[in-house]
Amino acid sequence: MQQHGTLFKTLQLPCGVVLKNRIAKSAMSDSLGDGTGHPTPEQIRLYQRWAKGGVAASIIGEVQGSSGYTEKPGNLVLNTASDLARFRELAKQGGENDTLLWLQLGHAGALAYQPTSNPKGPSALDLPGLSCVALTNDEIHQIPLEFARTAKLAQQAGFGGVQIHAAHGFLLSQFLSPLFNKRRDDYGGTIANRMKLLLQSIEATRAAVGPNFPIAVKLNSSDQLVGGLDEESALKVVAALDRSSIDLIDISGGTYFPGAKSATDGAGQGPYFIAFAKNARAVTTKPLMLTGGFKTRAQAEDAVASGTVDVVGLARALVLEPELPNLWMADQTPEPAFPRFSDAPEGGITAWYTMRLTEIGADTETPDVSDLGQAIDEYELRDKARTDVWLRYFSNDAV
Repeated sequence: MQQHGTLFKTLQLPCGVVLKNRIAKSAMSDSLGDGTGHPTPEQIRLYQRWAKGGVAASIIGEVQGSSGYTEKPGNLVLNTASDLARFRELAKQGGENDTLLWLQLGHAGALAYQPTSNPKGPSALDLPGLSCVALTNDEIHQIPLEFARTAKLAQQAGFGGVQIHAAHGFLLSQFLSPLFNKRRDDYGGTIANRMKLLLQSIEATRAAVGPNFPIAVKLNSSDQLVGGLDEESALKVVAALDRSSIDLIDISGGTYFPGAKSATDGAGQGPYFIAFAKNARAVTTKPLMLTGGFKTRAQAEDAVASGTVDVVGLARALVLEPELPNLWMADQTPEPAFPRFSDAPEGGITAWYTMRLTEIGADTETPDVSDLGQAIDEYELRDKARTDVWLRYFSNDAV
């Protein structure tokens, strides 16, 4: 019971904001925006359900500052052209029950969704499955300002904080990774140079929102690919983040670079990146969150009680059971019933979990495991429909 108590203790962040417990809903690409960058009733209901389920913080994945570098056509876009009232409703309902609803500040860069974008990254690349042009210095200098503007609007709309996305192969992660970043100027070469854009983005965001608004960073422990960001360099980034004004470091891993393995490949049965988290703890006093591989309450309790991390990030577990924190508090459902998929086609499992998010937002989920092929078809048809809406709505935006 002592460990159970640890998991449900409060945590005060450096900015002074308090998390009511140590469980967070990690950022996922829910693809529930309406195609114009605005939230839908189903998306609002989804985050309301997680809030009622007892999470301390809930992070909305990949919220863009502009329409040109989106990860999916279901992403949200928050800028001065957005209808802020619709975001306020999302912030209000997703922030019920003393939940901190955070926006993950996204920019897909070289991995921008090609049907709606002209992908640009740190360097020009022409590889099977990945082609992009290089950002100019002027474009790079605008990126921290865009993150800052989006964060300020999030604050004005009533969200509880922001997370700067520097993981999984998206833009700031691309700058950190030698696989994407071949630059020979001040933003390339050494890890000190490659982390410069991330640190500048943090500095600009903090200046925009002031000292009392939570800012988190999601960081790869490694790209899990030969030649990518490795753990030694990632620890140097953690040490630099320790000297910054952020409030939380969310540790994850893996990238969408062609050929990269999934974070689940060969990761064992426990939390995927806990060994890295232990090393990170030695170089920072910032609160640490760990995302990936938590499947049982015992795993979550052990990670926090041991002092390795301060917060556990749950994603798929909360898709299977949105009420999981409340159930854990009541000593029920120590392990959600994870479905087992045999011979899953590429993208099938992701599509299944994404479409289940839609069911949760519509209050129509059932215990049944639907067909993966059907989930893929529904997922792709929705992307196509939202792409058509996106292209019409943002037709006058420069890409």
